[in-house]
Amino acid sequence: MTPRVSIIMGSTSDLPVMEKACQFFEEMEIPFEVNALSAHRTPAEVSEFARNAHSRGIEVIIAGAGMAAALPGVIAAETHLPVIGVPIKGSVLEGLDATLAILQMPPGIPVATVVINGAQNAAILAAQIMANGDAALREKMIAYKQGLKNKIVKANAELAKLEYKFKC
Repeated sequence: MTPRVSIIMGSTSDLPVMEKACQFFEEMEIPFEVNALSAHRTPAEVSEFARNAHSRGIEVIIAGAGMAAALPGVIAAETHLPVIGVPIKGSVLEGLDATLAILQMPPGIPVATVVINGAQNAAILAAQIMANGDAALREKMIAYKQGLKNKIVKANAELAKLEYKFKC
């Protein structure tokens, strides 16, 4: 099985956040890989990974990073593949530093950015990108979105049953 998505994190301490992406891909039966690479501690390996990812069948890269959050941008600078950045909440600025670092990319080096600790949304976005050229995955994504709608419809039906004296 060849991975279609690569999940990269700056450190294994980011795994509790990035696991949500792994879980989504597992649920959707999308082959993925997961690795730790650091833009600051292993720059040569990051560059090699980014330059060669497409030749290994990777279609989308999800890169999680905290603090200075250079990893998504460094990867985006070295590949033509779409890169989705996941800012990871740190201890000092609560992830705002990572969010701004990932958002503020120069022209020509885009990185899609999701909410702080939003690895699940990154996985959903990656699946939506890949679904454009994959009819089976497109159907899975349509069903997934319908499931989200059904949860809200069911929740509203339950809320309608609540009885309060002043509830209209």
